[in-house]
Order: sequence, then C-alpha cells, then structure tokens
Amino acid sequence: MMIFRLVGESFRFAWDALRQNKLRTMLSLLGISIGIFIIIAVFTGVDTMRNKLQSSVDKLGSKTIFIQKWPWIFSGNFPWWKYVNRPEPSLRDYIALKDRMEMAQGICFEASANNRTIKYRSNSVEGATLNTATQEYDQTWTLEFQDGRYFTESEGKSGSPVCVVGADIADGLFNGEDPIGKQVKIMGRRITVVGVFKKEGDDMMGMSQDKNVLIPLNLAKSMFDVENERYNPQVTVRGKDNVSFEDVESELKGLMRSIHRLRPGQEDDFSLNKTTMISNQLDVMFGVVKIAGWIIGGFSILVGGFGIANIMFVSVKERTNIIGIQKSLGAKNYFILLQFIFESVALCIMGGLLGLGLVYILTLIATHGFDVEIILYVSNIVLGIGVSVIIGLISGFWPAYSASRLDPVEAIRS
Repeated sequence: MMIFRLVGESFRFAWDALRQNKLRTMLSLLGISIGIFIIIAVFTGVDTMRNKLQSSVDKLGSKTIFIQKWPWIFSGNFPWWKYVNRPEPSLRDYIALKDRMEMAQGICFEASANNRTIKYRSNSVEGATLNTATQEYDQTWTLEFQDGRYFTESEGKSGSPVCVVGADIADGLFNGEDPIGKQVKIMGRRITVVGVFKKEGDDMMGMSQDKNVLIPLNLAKSMFDVENERYNPQVTVRGKDNVSFEDVESELKGLMRSIHRLRPGQEDDFSLNKTTMISNQLDVMFGVVKIAGWIIGGFSILVGGFGIANIMFVSVKERTNIIGIQKSLGAKNYFILLQFIFESVALCIMGGLLGLGLVYILTLIATHGFDVEIILYVSNIVLGIGVSVIIGLISGFWPAYSASRLDPVEAIRS
C-alpha cells in the first residue's frame, strides 16, 4: 500500500508541474504529436488499403488455382519471350482435367469479352464484361443472387440463350422493374435474364460482379471464339476442403504436364496462379511503405524526444530546492525518479493522443468529405500510445535519474 501511495504522490507532483507550465507543456508536445501523427497516419492508410485489397483477393478463393498463359507476378528481368509462345488454356485441358483430377471440388473453363454494350429497349449499359463459363462456374466461385437463379444444367449443355446480370447492369437497364424474364441484347443476340447477382459495391481490383454478365459457354461458342487469346481463356480449379492446397497444386501440375506431354526437366508451358502470390506481393509492397513511415515519423519523434529530455532537465533545475526539501523529509531516490519519469511519460502520452486525434479527424474528413473510407484500427491506437510511453521513458530517464541522485543539502542551498 505504501508503494501505491508513493506512486500516486509522484504522479500528482508530475501533474501539478505540467499544469503550472502550460505553454512549455504544449510546446513540448508538438514534436511527439507530429511524429505519432505521421506514423499512425501512414499505418492507417496502409492497413485500410491492404485490407481492402486483401478482401478483393479473398474473393478469388484461398483454394482456387487459375491455369493461364501468363503468370501474375513478373520479376525485374521477366523473360517474356518464353511466355509469348505458350499455348492458351483450352477446352481440351478442361475436359482432360475434369476426367482425371481427383482432388478438385470444381473445374471450370472460362472466357471473357470486355467493354461490351448491353441493351434493353431504349436503355443501354456500356463497358460491361461478358463472362462465359462451363456449368461448374458456381463450384469454383462463390455466387450470391439478389433475384432469380443460376442457369440449370440442361440450359448450360444446350447453350440456351440465358444470362445472369450484375446489379449495376440491372439498375441501368430496367429502372426498378423486375429483370427476371426480360430479354436483353448482347452482341446481336437476344438473351433472357434468369438471375441478378447480389450487389457487391466498388472493388479496388475490379473483382466485383456488379457490371458483369454471365452466359453459358455453349451459347458463347456461337457468338465468339472462346479459345482465342483476346478473350482471356483460363481453367479455374478449386480444391476440396479436406485436401491441403499443396496437394491440389501438386496433382494439378503433374496432370497439366502429362496433358501437354512435357518431358522430365522440360519447362512448364502454363502458369498456375494463386491468391498467395498476390498476398505476398502486397505484404512486400506495404512493408516498404510502413518502413518509410517509421523513418519519416521517427525523425520527428527523435527531435520531440530530445525536446522533452531538454524540458525535463530544465524542470529538474527549477525544482532542485524542492527536491532537496523532499529528500530531507525522507523521500527515497525512486520517489524522485518516478516523479520525473511520470512527468515525461505524461507529456509523451498527451502528445501521442493529440497525434491520434489528428489522425482520427483526418479519417472523418476523408470518409465523409471525399467518400474514401479510412479506418483507424485499434492496433494502430495501441501502437501510438505504446510508442509514446516508450519515448517518455527514454527521454525522461536520465533527467529523472540525475534528480534522484542530488545531495539534499546542496539541493536546498541552490
């Protein structure tokens, strides 16, 4: 109990000192406030963008592999000449994998035609993406509908003129009318709407279904060459939940090499792209940005720390005779030490809170003023306060230690 009482008295002495020197206290806060503001603002922006991008990547599925001609990740000395002559993924690859692969939950052949115009009577929507896929599309992608349904197996096999449209396309074409059963015009063909995808909102990587139209592959074959490279053909494979991703990838790679009749030691003529490739690149990219934030904010915090240490030395000098009186009345060295440590830490915490307050105001301005949602995460708040406490301890220790070692007689005489 005595220790808690002494700690409480030390904190009270420190608070009185800060309250009596308001101008000096405010000036001491600036360096720490600016440093914490820079670091937490950078971290908040990075974490917000990172999470939004990751949520877009997660739509692809953690157990989904995309067989494509080109890899997603390019190195600095990218040998494009090796990839340009690769064959595009074909329906032959899809059929062979479907017959032979055992660890897949779903295998789907897909193609897409970009920047298409969708028409309904006098209304039209430009810039839509026309996706086409085999019947297993709903097994490799997670589909949610706000109206209607996915096309049936008989519709897919027969190539019936049916489609599922995105929410933005439905809003632009039908003006609030029920879109189910309506006929839209796509690439000169009349196609009946059987479903509407659930609205997903803006997506930083363009993964949203809102401006997409999905039609059966057998219908698309009569409209364009689905295996042509201009339509970005790919085979999508989603592994079973009870099988490890590495096993699925290993089986898929072996089967693709067998299907393409590649000899041992011969390079792959296909790319197996996966979400972890993007996630790893995001980690590297945002890690560099965070380091830059630490460096820029660190200089400001360093200057602020020196400023607080200097102020604390001044505070010790001003209160030398009081320290002498306290020690002559029996105050222990650690009581004097804690008194100035608390003062330094309190200064830094107030500076940190001011910096965090500025970041929070910035997030409100961005979210409500510019319609850019930025989130101040709890982890960054804890980080800001933690850094403030550490700087307070480091900056205040030596002045506090020198105060605790003063001789009481010499201190009173001063």
